[in-house]
Amino acid sequence: MNAQESMQPAHRHPGAARVGIGGPVGSGKTALIEALIPRFAAQGVSLAVVTNDLVTEEDAERLRRSGLIDPARVRAVEAGACPHTVIREDPTLNIAQADELDAMFPGLDLILIESGGDNLASTFSLDLVDWWMFIIDVGQGDDIPRKRGPGPMQCDLLVINKVDLAPYVGVDADRILAEARSIRDGRATLACQCRGEAFGTGLDEILDLVCEQVLFRSASVSP
Repeated sequence: MNAQESMQPAHRHPGAARVGIGGPVGSGKTALIEALIPRFAAQGVSLAVVTNDLVTEEDAERLRRSGLIDPARVRAVEAGACPHTVIREDPTLNIAQADELDAMFPGLDLILIESGGDNLASTFSLDLVDWWMFIIDVGQGDDIPRKRGPGPMQCDLLVINKVDLAPYVGVDADRILAEARSIRDGRATLACQCRGEAFGTGLDEILDLVCEQVLFRSASVSP
């Protein structure tokens, strides 16, 4: 990136910044959003969410029922095909939902766009998002980083979730984290825990990265 590019705003569209959250089925994308919503609220970040599912609004309905966010701030996209098609090849459905949220909520700071569960080849179009993270979990095996999929390799932040389960699925949590960091050339890679006794692991660090790299503000003391 040259000096002129580094001075450009974080996003190229009017309205809120847009952050993608991708990863395989069951990796914990929706659980991560649920854990982050109150943390963003404590920072005064005005937030909305767009979820993607194959042929339902399951994840959107889960968030609407959660009591964590105004249900009107949650929109859904039904991909109807491989989930990556509507976040990469033709993201117009997601762009339309994000644009409508921007119009409905003036002053919106951030829109989280959760992909449908997909494989390690899933990436986000930069016409849709300004910054994106990819989530894997230890239950999917310790060889995930070594497979070098475009999702884990190209994302701005790689999150390794459910680290408390590592002893029960034959995975060395420290090793999978070290291997992930070794393939990402120093780009952000974090362990995370969205549920269980170790709930909260990595969440403040994720909040800090989004605030600093996307919203250009420093996070205050976390809840």
